Amino acid sequence: MRGTITDHHRFLLSEHLTQIHHLEQAIERVTAEIARRLTPPSPPEDTTASQRKEALTPEISFDPTSPQSVPSSEQSALSWSEAVALLVSIPGIGERAAIGILAEIGLNMQQFPTAGHLASWAGVCPGHKESAGKRMSGKTRKGNPWLRCLLVQAAHSVSRQKHCYLAEQYRRLAKRRGAKRAAIAVAHSILVIAYHLLRNRTLYQEKGESFFEEQERQGSEKRLIRQLSRLGYHVELQPLAQVG
Repeated sequence: MRGTITDHHRFLLSEHLTQIHHLEQAIERVTAEIARRLTPPSPPEDTTASQRKEALTPEISFDPTSPQSVPSSEQSALSWSEAVALLVSIPGIGERAAIGILAEIGLNMQQFPTAGHLASWAGVCPGHKESAGKRMSGKTRKGNPWLRCLLVQAAHSVSRQKHCYLAEQYRRLAKRRGAKRAAIAVAHSILVIAYHLLRNRTLYQEKGESFFEEQERQGSEKRLIRQLSRLGYHVELQPLAQVG
């Protein structure tokens, strides 16, 4: 190093290095504990005859690939490892982000009546303030700062992906409302998706970037049909291939 290094500087540098080493060890301990809690316990080797009989009977198992798997009273509780696998299927959500989100919202989505209640609790939905018929600022509430930070980071991560529904949503909103509002809107969408995945025990199904174009096309069709109906016409739409 160039410059004058005295004993005072050496002491401060050694203190900084000691603190960094201590934090790295703490991160390793916490990571190991998280991995231990996410790993399902192994079945015991020695079992009685009744336990062997119960093991041979068919039971309802969790199948994350089945879109019809809905939680019921007969199903076992969702484990942490299964919940992480569900959230990781969302674009922009990695394993560490999934663990952080689950640490804040938990596994039981029955405590939130709807996805809107969860979004309001997290503070990623716009506020609704109205006085004398005039709508005021729609600033979001504080909510859960740690969960909100994770969701916004995931929104910025997914915004750089291609052929993705959430990325297309971000780009469309960023053009009109700005990057910050677009990030909050995508964070809201990610949390709503996570709510339904955990509640229904299904993997994320990608809609694709053409989803919004299809919505706009269907909206234009309905609007034009209503206009022609008001003018006294009976409208029946047929694709060009069928007309030919």
